[in-house]
Amino acid sequence: MMTLWQSRAQADIAADKLRRFAQPQRLMILSLLLEGEKSVTEIDMASEIGQPALSQQLAELRKAELVTTRRQAKQVYYSLADDTVVLCVRSIEAVFGAGDPEQALLSMVKPDVRPERSGIVRGAANFVRIR
Repeated sequence: MMTLWQSRAQADIAADKLRRFAQPQRLMILSLLLEGEKSVTEIDMASEIGQPALSQQLAELRKAELVTTRRQAKQVYYSLADDTVVLCVRSIEAVFGAGDPEQALLSMVKPDVRPERSGIVRGAANFVRIR
C-alpha cells in the first residue's frame, strides 16, 4: 500500500472523499446506517433532519457512492456502500464520539476474540483431548 505522502493523486482522492463526510447531516445519516438498511422514512424519523434537507443529503451520499439504494414498491432503502465506508464512519465515531478513541480504533482493527464468545478453547486443550 502506498502512503499518502508518496502520491499526490492518492492524497487528492482521500481529501475529496473526506470532504464528502465533512457535513453534520451526512455524518448523522451514515452513522444511523451503521445499524443496517433504513428506509427514507426511518432515516427522517430517527435523524429529524427534515425532508428537503434529507433528500439533498441522500443525493450527495449517492453521488459520492457512500450509500447504495434498493427500491421496494414506492419505498427507497439506503445502506452503506461497502466495508470501507463502514470503517470510515466507525473511525470518525471512534475519534470524535464518546468513549476511549484508542480502544474503539483497536477494536475495529483487531476485534476482541474471547473464548467464551467465539467457542474457541485456547491452550493445551486444543492439542490433546482430556477424558
